[in-house]
Amino acid sequence: MNVNEYIESVLATVKKRNPGEAEFYQAVSEVLDTLRPVLEAHPEYQKAGLIERLVEPEKIIKFRVPWVDDSGKVQVNRGYRIQFNNAIGPYKGGLRFRDNVTESVIKFLGFEQIFKNSLTGLPIGGGKGGSDFDPKGKSDAEVMRFCQSFMTELFKYIGADTDVPAGDIGVGAREIGFLYGQYKRLTDLYEGVLTGKGLTYGGSLARKEATGFGLCYFTEEMLKANGKSFKGRTVVISGSGNVAIYAAVKATALGGKVVAMSDSNGFVYDPDGIDIELVKQIKEVGRGRISEYVKTKPNACYGDKCSDIWGVKCDIALPCATQNEINGESAKKLVENGCFCVSEGANMPSTPDAIEVYQSSGILFGPAKAANAGGVATSALEMSQNSMRYSWTFDEVDGKLHDIMVNIFKNVESAAAKYGMPGNYAAGANIAGFLKVADAMMAQGIV
Repeated sequence: MNVNEYIESVLATVKKRNPGEAEFYQAVSEVLDTLRPVLEAHPEYQKAGLIERLVEPEKIIKFRVPWVDDSGKVQVNRGYRIQFNNAIGPYKGGLRFRDNVTESVIKFLGFEQIFKNSLTGLPIGGGKGGSDFDPKGKSDAEVMRFCQSFMTELFKYIGADTDVPAGDIGVGAREIGFLYGQYKRLTDLYEGVLTGKGLTYGGSLARKEATGFGLCYFTEEMLKANGKSFKGRTVVISGSGNVAIYAAVKATALGGKVVAMSDSNGFVYDPDGIDIELVKQIKEVGRGRISEYVKTKPNACYGDKCSDIWGVKCDIALPCATQNEINGESAKKLVENGCFCVSEGANMPSTPDAIEVYQSSGILFGPAKAANAGGVATSALEMSQNSMRYSWTFDEVDGKLHDIMVNIFKNVESAAAKYGMPGNYAAGANIAGFLKVADAMMAQGIV
């Protein structure tokens, strides 16, 4: 069987075994399409059934999460933890609490996490978890009761050297605190089993900033390699959570001007440049909506359709909200308005059609598994600090993060060139991430 037939047979099996799981199939297809030259150069991978094993999660854990709301009514949600691949280290990946979480979403995130974690150069495998519970609009007491119920089941499957979850959409400092408290209560262990913890109980400085800062470090390195930089450039950032906020902070520090940000209800455009401290006050302190921004800034305007943010004229676009937020039409608007760089802070925020537009138009494209790896990299640094019972300073962690992101770009650029696709950083990220995992899997036998 030649390589093309081999890949098509694997994709057919994935579709058959995971009916209706569009996000997962999309993620697998995107990776396998770029691995053709690698598989041609390494026929031993096909002989060992390596790809068939790679696309099948090692464990899928699905469970009921009952909890009681403030009115005394029993609510029931569904919880997931998918432990995808631990060839290079313990499973590592966030927990997402949002009403659109499904098994397909968790699978695609876990699959992507394998390669993202590999790219960091740190010994961490790929996993992901979450629930269709949405903390938005819930009281602190309701969130606590849900988190305690969720962890009462999850704790059986995780541990500092087994599986180390972190936060993701809907899981911030509050949720991590409640989850960690229940884990400690159930196990009587004080260990680095969750990352993104508070600084008073094992958390790492710079963790909150890490994904956004790392995104900009990667993007700046990519721009530099192509004779450009953030300096003097107009930047549009979707989202207004941790990733978006700290991407805005760092993009501004690097000389860019951020003019638009969003949330799930809509977006704001401020021609004077987004006031990041005001966004922090609205989103981090008040847990409010981005529309509140225009009450304070008279020159700013609000649009109630999130996707319209991609119609705002910019040089650099940083999608930091959610999967598939930029489709082909939105990508064409970016190109028409002169955007020359898209770098992904969210997980798989661009559809295949959008990526095709970027590549056919010559836009610099930083794929999520490389560009947003700063969060999980710093989570792994938090694990190291927990193991040592020691804390590094903010500057030490930030310096390590910067070096990791620069090395990721260099490895991505090198892999793309080596396999005949210079400048194709999406292919380079898939290849560089895959090779480390593949070598480890081959060394460990058929397991």
